[in-house]
Amino acid sequence: MSQDRSASPLILGGAPTPRAALPQLPPLALYIHIPWCVRKCPYCDFNSHAASPTLPEEEYVDALLADLDLELHAVHGRELSSIFFGGGTPSLFSAQALGRLLKGVEQRIPFAGDIEVTLEANPGTFEQEKFTAYRALGINRLSIGIQSFQEQKLKALGRIHNGDEAIRAAGMARQAGFDNFNLDLMHGLPDQSLDDALDDLRQAIAMKPTHLSWYQLTLEPNTVFWNQPPVLPEDDTLWDIQEAGQALLAEHGYAQYEVSAYAQPGRAARHNLNYWSFGDFIGIGAGAHGKLSHPDGRIQRTWKTRLPKDYLNPAKPFKAGEKDLGNEELPFEFLMNALRLTDGVDAVLFAQRTGLDLSSLAEGRRQAEQSGLLQVEPSRLAATARGQLFLNDLLQYFLI
Repeated sequence: MSQDRSASPLILGGAPTPRAALPQLPPLALYIHIPWCVRKCPYCDFNSHAASPTLPEEEYVDALLADLDLELHAVHGRELSSIFFGGGTPSLFSAQALGRLLKGVEQRIPFAGDIEVTLEANPGTFEQEKFTAYRALGINRLSIGIQSFQEQKLKALGRIHNGDEAIRAAGMARQAGFDNFNLDLMHGLPDQSLDDALDDLRQAIAMKPTHLSWYQLTLEPNTVFWNQPPVLPEDDTLWDIQEAGQALLAEHGYAQYEVSAYAQPGRAARHNLNYWSFGDFIGIGAGAHGKLSHPDGRIQRTWKTRLPKDYLNPAKPFKAGEKDLGNEELPFEFLMNALRLTDGVDAVLFAQRTGLDLSSLAEGRRQAEQSGLLQVEPSRLAATARGQLFLNDLLQYFLI
């Protein structure tokens, strides 16, 4: 008879380590997935679908709230520290629909007094009146998908906006009352030179966002680019772009706090920090994922039905699956997130978030430190600069 993996002890260096009940549950966040876009970009592997002329806003909000009702057992008296509307393109939804949704969420789970509420938006969807209404709802942070300011690059990426619209979007966000916004920018684009990449970055910095997500284009399975790969820059050029771009961002006061995240002082994304510190989040919406801890020490991953038509079908369940994380999985799961942070995390957080003793990491830490990928610092779990570059190699030391 097979043994229940979720109840099995973690064995590192031959010593079994029982999992304790969590002394305190992590902060709780909410992720809301809006799966529709004007059109699907050729590089995108997210759960997004081309929108019809009329979106089923009312039906989808009803479904989201019904989905949330089934997750309330996992709240355990906590309040929401952050909400993130991701997609897809959430800014395709009207302020009226999002307002009804936010009101329904707050009726079910109390909001923290300083809750961060982020909405992803694309420049091609910006309308001043609509974004002013978003701000009035309590949405207090935008993440604007720029990707590039250069016409040729935007066309290659299949984006619906042009460079001028990208520039205007930031101004419209400020006029709507948003003093906290992120710009999403890619590098390593088809036929991109070092000068091209730095020009994009300089233009983004000139718009004075509080936060920049700056990351390299990668070719993902099940995308158009995977099947019809464009010509991407050589590795030497990619390395030059990375080094020069990071120096430029630092020069202008954007501190790197995660692999691809840069922020002005005090403006790191709290919702994403919760992910990376192994906090909890409820996921609602088509294809949304969640991670939930329980007082008895159980830690679950959940995922929802992907196709919007199935998610909206009353005869089908919202939840596509769930999995209790076994003791042997937790070191990798925790460190896969925490080691993305430039400064890592306090070592004591491992026990607080997993219920496992820190000593269970001893052998993996020793090997990772000897390899030069993990900092030799007993009170912290943090990658070295080299470890940040070779994060997958670093994580292999904590696979069981």
